[in-house]
This record gives sequence, C-alpha cells and structure tokens, in this order.
Amino acid sequence: MSTRTSAPRWTTTGPTSSSSSSEQVSLILGQNYVISFQEDEGDIFDPIRERIRNSKGVIRRMGPDYLAYSLLDAIVDNYFAILERLGDQIEFLEEELVVNPRTETLQTIHSLKRDLVFLRKSVWPLREVVSRLERGGFDLIKGTTSVYLRDVYDHTIQVIDSIETYRDLLSGMLDIYLSSVSNRMNEIMKLLTIIGTIFIPLSFIAGLYGMNFAWMPELAIWWAYPAVLLLMFSVSIVMVLYFRSKRWL
Repeated sequence: MSTRTSAPRWTTTGPTSSSSSSEQVSLILGQNYVISFQEDEGDIFDPIRERIRNSKGVIRRMGPDYLAYSLLDAIVDNYFAILERLGDQIEFLEEELVVNPRTETLQTIHSLKRDLVFLRKSVWPLREVVSRLERGGFDLIKGTTSVYLRDVYDHTIQVIDSIETYRDLLSGMLDIYLSSVSNRMNEIMKLLTIIGTIFIPLSFIAGLYGMNFAWMPELAIWWAYPAVLLLMFSVSIVMVLYFRSKRWL
C-alpha cells in the first residue's frame, strides 16, 4: 500500500516576512517494512529516526503501520508549527496596522494570504489520504492503529479550520488597512480645507486693498496698514476658534 503527500517548509526571515516551499513525500507500507521517498535531507522525520535509533518510545515495539502513522503525524504536526509562526506574524502585523500602516503592510497581507492558500492546497489532499486510511478496510493497518489515524484526521481538520480563520483575519486586516488609509486621507483633506477656508477672507481683504485706486481714503491714513493687519489677524483667530468649537480641529 502506498500513499503520497507534500510536506511544507517554512523559513521565517523577519517579523512579518517568510518564505515557503514544499517537498513531495511518498510512503510505501508493506507487511514488515515502511519505505519513504523524500526530495531533501534534514526534515521533520529526523526526531522519529532518532527515537528509533535510541530505542525510545513504542515505535520499535509496534508494527510498520504504527510507523506509517508516526510519519503522517509528524507531517501534520509540522503544519501546526507553521501555523504558529504565521499566527505570530499576523499578530505583529495587526499592531503595525494600527500604529503605522504602510504600503509594505499591504504587500505583506497579500503575501500571507498567498501562503495560506498554498498551505490549504497542501493539507487538503493529506486530509483525504488520512480519511481513507482511518475508515479502514486495509489488511496492513491494525484496528489499534486506526484509533491513532482518527486522531491525525482530527488534527488535519483543525489545521484546515485554523487556515480558514487566519484567512478571515487577513481579509479583515485588509479592510482595516483600506479604512486607515482612507481616514488618513480624509484628515489631510480636512486640514487643507480648513487652511484654505481661513485664507479666503484674508485673500479678499488683501485683494480689496491692493486695487490701487487714487481716491481710496484708507490709503492716506497712517494707521490704516497696521489696522488692516490687525483685522486679518482677528479674522483668522475668530475662524480658528469657531472651528475648534465645532471640533473640526
């Protein structure tokens, strides 16, 4: 009996950055043996090999079906480790999103969503494989091992649920990012509008006394210039106080 699945690899390069890859894993279960085919050295099966070499645990005392279960369980447990790292990245990203959302934040959100899609595509075939083995009907798998396989199947369901939860969180974070950017733009536009509104009456007064007519009586008064400056300053203060009373500032 043979089965084939993929084991993802996850390398964290920063608080909100990571790289993902996968390798194909094939298992052949026989009467007295288990053969595994892998693409790379140094993987999630190393602890199992170490336990077998040191005669730790029950793997050496159980049959090959239990060993096959242990290998599948190691693959599923690796998904939990990856999801834990993803959860830390999402938590860090949430704090950054509230404090200082940037363009890089949006790119990180899209990158994490692609990674979650990649994980879902990887774990879904594994769920089908474990489900088929757990239902029984194979002479090479004992009834006692089916109980352990049922536990692995439950874990695959938990992995898929966690992936969907994280995808929903990232979708919500994307909405929060867009709202934050929109609110920031609204604040900038409000400030520019207030500044423009303050300068409208000042521009009117400056334009009125800049027309240079010969018979403008204010031009002959020595205190006219400081009076106009005082008027413009007073208008600005009154408008700022009015905006503050309306809580626009």
